[in-house]
Amino acid sequence: MRRTLALTAIAASIALVSAAPVAQARDQIRIVGSSTIFPLTTKVAEHFAKSTNAPAPVVESTGSGGGFKLFCGGIGEQFPDIVDASRPITGSETAICAANSVHDISEIKIGYDGIVLLGSRNAPTMELSARQLYLAMARTIPVKGASVPNPNEKWSDVDPTLPDLKIRVYGPPPTSGTRDLMGQLLLDKGCATFSDIANLESSDPDSFRLLCRTIREDGAYIEAGENDRLVINKLEKDPTSYGVMGFNNLERNRDKLQGITINGVEPDYKTILDGSYPGSRALYLYVKDAHQQLVQSLGDFVTTYVSDAVIGEDGLLAENGLVPLPTEERQDTLTQAAKFAGN
Repeated sequence: MRRTLALTAIAASIALVSAAPVAQARDQIRIVGSSTIFPLTTKVAEHFAKSTNAPAPVVESTGSGGGFKLFCGGIGEQFPDIVDASRPITGSETAICAANSVHDISEIKIGYDGIVLLGSRNAPTMELSARQLYLAMARTIPVKGASVPNPNEKWSDVDPTLPDLKIRVYGPPPTSGTRDLMGQLLLDKGCATFSDIANLESSDPDSFRLLCRTIREDGAYIEAGENDRLVINKLEKDPTSYGVMGFNNLERNRDKLQGITINGVEPDYKTILDGSYPGSRALYLYVKDAHQQLVQSLGDFVTTYVSDAVIGEDGLLAENGLVPLPTEERQDTLTQAAKFAGN
């Protein structure tokens, strides 16, 4: 009887070991994340493959939130190696990573971008305040001391000086870092111009975020997925509509698009880098350190990504809309990425 129990225990142990995920090597790096950074990282992947003869990394546009969900799923060949993100990782995402044994993660800042409201070259030019943008985009707005469903159907309903056009804005879904930061960087600022709501930011932050960042769902804001090229095509075909996108889309399509001024500041390299443009934000790579043993080319790819040839002032990504890091931050990035050199 004892021998039977012992054999049963051994068999159970073998079954558990067999069921445990095993990290297996693969040839290609797998990258998921921000739709804003997707075209930039795709450029780097192509450059890396040509300059090293290594297999080109597989790059997927999942949105920052969707990317972190996949990235934090675990360690092993079935999980991504890198997330490119248009916002920092959150505490809850870090906790999910840790729960799935994803402990050693390198955060590498690659440059700056901005969340901008864009229109085609044929669209009416607007100069918006953050308050006006909030009144156009929020699901509920304050009217005579009460929070009511947004009644503004036209831009001119928000302010008579704005175009007499139906509000129609294409933008990212909730999984997108651009969507998250549109709330934090733009809508919060407009919302806080109402004193009653502004007081909630310290006394009841959850209610503040709910009131300020909940986007309307009556057709004025149209979720356009993670395909930025599709949005640009829609703006070209319909010059009465606008879109919320990353600055690099504007910079790469100046012949087709115009950026909308917010709070009197135009989106450009200078205003994004110095922070005077309200939608300025940093862009990141998050790298799974343990996967250096899984994908042989991972260290070389990270080293290539942070090189002067890619993210420097005259680098590949600066030519494609990335705002390069200032000198001090650039040094921090090189220090953070140094662990991947030679691996």
